[in-house]
Amino acid sequence: MATTKKRTSKAAAPAPTEVLTAFKGFNKDLRCRDFQYAVGETYTHEGKVKACESGFHACEAPLDVFSYYPPADSRFALVKATGAISRESNSSDTKIASAVLTVEAEIGLPGLLSRAVEWVMAKIDHSIEQTLVTGNRSAATNTGNRSAATNTGDYSAATNTGDYSAATNTGYQSAATNTGDYSAATNTGDYSAATNAGNRSAAEVSGKASVAGSFGIEGRARASEGGAIVVCYRDEDDGSLVHIRASKVGENGIEPDTWYVLTATGEFKEV
Repeated sequence: MATTKKRTSKAAAPAPTEVLTAFKGFNKDLRCRDFQYAVGETYTHEGKVKACESGFHACEAPLDVFSYYPPADSRFALVKATGAISRESNSSDTKIASAVLTVEAEIGLPGLLSRAVEWVMAKIDHSIEQTLVTGNRSAATNTGNRSAATNTGDYSAATNTGDYSAATNTGYQSAATNTGDYSAATNTGDYSAATNAGNRSAAEVSGKASVAGSFGIEGRARASEGGAIVVCYRDEDDGSLVHIRASKVGENGIEPDTWYVLTATGEFKEV
């Protein structure tokens, strides 16, 4: 009697799931489009996922969230998007929709600015020596005192770590950062960030929906119409953080193209 061998087949391995780190804005109650979120929770969308239509939305580029939630009166979080992912091909920003969204941590405006600098730097090709800084996704970096780092391309980063230095960007969605004392960080492109961590330094933005943040002792910031500022007050002796405050231009007495510091009582003061 003939015998036959039964053929068995292995199940196909499931396709790898895309996992994205992204950023999301909310109103002051941590709600987005009437949906209530909570830090540490995971949410699953049943059905079709399509950017701008259905699913849980977030942005891959930190500063893109300003297109949907203004910097001064919103809350911001680091999120993880998994499952089905949809991108809008005609979108002018990095908005995505996902089937699953985890709100990992609320990072606040200063944290969002820090992530914006990291995001821009990650887009730069570090495999070649970059001596020209007029192209998109470029980097200009200086570590010496009294130095200048300048970029004119979009999605670029100008960074200085020396004292009495200047970091300048004119491109869209770029970052200018200074960590040295008595330095200046300036951005003129839309959706950009100018950040200073050095003492007695200045951060300035003139582009739409951009943010100037100055976090050192006696740091000052100014922004044009449609932008926002973040300043803090630190103890003169040990540099400890006493107050930090953010405001959109046009609110809380903040005028466009005007320098402000934060006082010992946590109030904005024109300088």
